[in-house]
Amino acid sequence: MRVVVRTFSELCITVGTVIVLFVVYVLFWTGVKADTAMDDQIAQLQDQWARSAVASGPREATATESPGAAPGKPAAYKDGRPFAVMYIPRLGFTWNKPVLEGTRTNTLKKGLGHYASTARLGEQGNFAVAGHRRTYGDPFKDFPRLRPGDAVVLTDGTTWFTYRIDTKPYRTLPRDTAVIDPVPKKSGYTRAGRYLTLTTCEPEWGHSHRLIVWAHLDATEPVEAGKPEALRR
Repeated sequence: MRVVVRTFSELCITVGTVIVLFVVYVLFWTGVKADTAMDDQIAQLQDQWARSAVASGPREATATESPGAAPGKPAAYKDGRPFAVMYIPRLGFTWNKPVLEGTRTNTLKKGLGHYASTARLGEQGNFAVAGHRRTYGDPFKDFPRLRPGDAVVLTDGTTWFTYRIDTKPYRTLPRDTAVIDPVPKKSGYTRAGRYLTLTTCEPEWGHSHRLIVWAHLDATEPVEAGKPEALRR
């Protein structure tokens, strides 16, 4: 009986240790790796943009450009590669994440992912982006705090795109793929436009549902004009 009790106790301790280590891995280590990966993606973009700026020289800029009037046509997005940086002041003025092409598991470990079937940044249609709620840097941990009127700012190295959120977070099922349609019916939009959809998991530590917010393109400005108003403190 003593041997059985001792064996059972040791087994419980071992299982408990494994569980604790797994929790540490999920809560801490994946976050450390993801933060490093996201910083690397942003650094790659900034280096790429700096080299492109030197090679092409300065372009003539206007103080304000009309929504969607991005200068020139950017290069095609490459699967798994970063092409923009997103800022959401509501989530903190230090909050910034790289946006990569695609929504594969490995891609979302390094930042936010653009649904490849949706519109390109700033263009006519629905530019849809997904991100983890928890783990891998917790990019959308505070997603429920988003409110109508909040700014979502992105840059592709040549242009600042400022979107304005029009809806509170909307809860739906993963199979509800209509949320990333060119004109999502449940968004309240009734005609074609330049839209942004953000998606993440719900509940916070699960994935049975999705949280969605929709936004419209409010303004664009060349990077030479400096940070847009939404990012100025």
